[in-house]
Amino acid sequence: MPTRTKTEPALCGCEAHARGRRAVAVDPEIKSSNLKRLRRIEGQVRGLQKMVEEDRYCADIIVQVSSVQEALRAVGRALMRNHLRHCAARAIGKGSPEEAEAMYDELLALIYQHAR
Repeated sequence: MPTRTKTEPALCGCEAHARGRRAVAVDPEIKSSNLKRLRRIEGQVRGLQKMVEEDRYCADIIVQVSSVQEALRAVGRALMRNHLRHCAARAIGKGSPEEAEAMYDELLALIYQHAR
């Protein structure tokens, strides 16, 4: 397997990368739930903009910012769970040793990035 640069995606065995990095095996209920959450977050962000425009109390805005951040983390956790169940499991369990190693690298990068 050729070495890849830090900007190249891991080839995870789910064939998503060969098809333009599209998700595969996404449960329609999970997708719907994530879209609902993201729409709710979008509304929260609009609310934050309005709060700033109206010179609302800083502490109130900060509380709402924290709420939006946690909502985004929840979406990230749901996406990570799906990635682990499908893409990662397939690459690690059925892929070549090189594909498994690439997936381990991708997962570590995702975990470190998500933990920030």
